[in-house]
Amino acid sequence: MADNAAEAQAEAESARWTPPPSVSWQWQLSGALDLSVNADVYDIDYERTASADIDALRDSGRHSICYLSAGSLEGFRGDAGVFPEAVLGNTMEGWPDERWLDIRRTDVLLPIMAARMDLCAAKGFDAVEPDNVDGYANDTGFALTPEDQLSYNRAVADLAHDRGLSVGLKNDLDQIPDLVETFDFAVNEECFRYRECEAYKPFTDADKAVLHVEYEGPLDFCAESRQIGLSSLLKPLDLGPAREACG
Repeated sequence: MADNAAEAQAEAESARWTPPPSVSWQWQLSGALDLSVNADVYDIDYERTASADIDALRDSGRHSICYLSAGSLEGFRGDAGVFPEAVLGNTMEGWPDERWLDIRRTDVLLPIMAARMDLCAAKGFDAVEPDNVDGYANDTGFALTPEDQLSYNRAVADLAHDRGLSVGLKNDLDQIPDLVETFDFAVNEECFRYRECEAYKPFTDADKAVLHVEYEGPLDFCAESRQIGLSSLLKPLDLGPAREACG
């Protein structure tokens, strides 16, 4: 029985699409979706993106990643009303319409995240990017521990895998050694700015993609990015269609 379970898991893993190392990508979360960007992978919003857009990407031989926040509530979301006040914490710094979640309340949060991922799968996305999965390292208003975060992040990854979707680890650099086996790729913001890119070596050593973006300065990090195996962009912070990519 154990051998059969292992074989079934291996088959499920091989059936999932995962972004390959050094893949070209586009990340757009605001503005009218521009499908003309020369990128093999699009990381786009789970709620605002239409199934027809996902179909168009697939028909042109490209893939899509479903962006959603797993660790915060964005007040504008269609399901915002199903989050009870008891799981809502501090407002996120710089994002006045967004509040941290009490990730210890998996009884409340995991069914909500499962429903969001059902939508991702129904629309035809290939993968999921769950954002804000490092609450334990932020001022959430809750006494979250690293162990709380590891447990929650693994549970979120399981939700994606159960639906045939690959899943990326967003930031949460300190826990990469513990999570690299669970997650299929990584998404990073500004590791060059903060001199943290070396933290992604477990992913690149495992031949897993690291989708990376910087928001400030010139596009002068590309040589180093290629050397260490990242897929890098320079974008405005609003994450509209504008994009400069390392070749």
